[in-house]
Amino acid sequence: MTVLGLGPMGHALASAFLRARHPVTVWNRTPGKAGDLLDRGAVAAGSVRDAVQDGHVIIACLIDYDAVRAVLEQAPADWGNRRLINLTSGEPAQARRMARWASSRRIDYLDGAILTPTSAVGTPAAAVLFSGARHVYEAVEETMAAVGGTAVHLGDDPGRAAAYEVALLDIFVTSVNGIVHAFALASAEGIEPERFAAFATGIGGLLPEMITRFAEQIRTGRYPGDRSTIASAASGITHIINAATSHGIDTGMLTAAKSVLDHAVAEGYGPQSLARLTTVLNKTGRP
Repeated sequence: MTVLGLGPMGHALASAFLRARHPVTVWNRTPGKAGDLLDRGAVAAGSVRDAVQDGHVIIACLIDYDAVRAVLEQAPADWGNRRLINLTSGEPAQARRMARWASSRRIDYLDGAILTPTSAVGTPAAAVLFSGARHVYEAVEETMAAVGGTAVHLGDDPGRAAAYEVALLDIFVTSVNGIVHAFALASAEGIEPERFAAFATGIGGLLPEMITRFAEQIRTGRYPGDRSTIASAASGITHIINAATSHGIDTGMLTAAKSVLDHAVAEGYGPQSLARLTTVLNKTGRP
């Protein structure tokens, strides 16, 4: 087992493999980051070539796909029966290009996305998605069980795991942006953070049911406005923008959202549910 890249996630992966009693070789571009891993039995390779030669399953967890390519160009040309598992975050198109690159070198390749923080790696709380050739997944499934929790193979398309990851990150990133923006607006109005948080957590509690309901509406193509409508959301967001503007708070994210709502209303979707915005976004490609 070899882990290329010892950032926080790479370190967590190597640690999980050690706990599962796998022999582990590690390599990092900047020397000296192996830390306690060496004390626990890991071997630090002096080069990428040595690191790849030491393992049968090669885990890449680097900053981006360009870094993976640059690092692997230093590996031996003949990989034999070794398999490459790329757990680097990126875009679906990058994953597919990486798979073609690996195929051109006769390297068995699997792409993956870790959906949990480093603290969950190696525990039942971990969740990892894999995509790529089924036979490669089956060959490494037992080894990758050391990462813990739930592992799901999404099919032969090597870009599918990255597609899930970017879509899920979309929820996280925009949600965090919304949270900090809401705290900024509340603070500008003199509301204490803790008192605001007591109500804000209730908003978060609405989302799981909403996500499930939206999925059903998108699948069936029916968007009843019995709970909320695009028209009402367009009106409500105007109040938020005006309030934020009055305090000099940036409204870029809100105005972008409002432009999508306004476009949907102009298309005649005002009485329908907010799930309809999914088709509006796919149709226009932009606000």
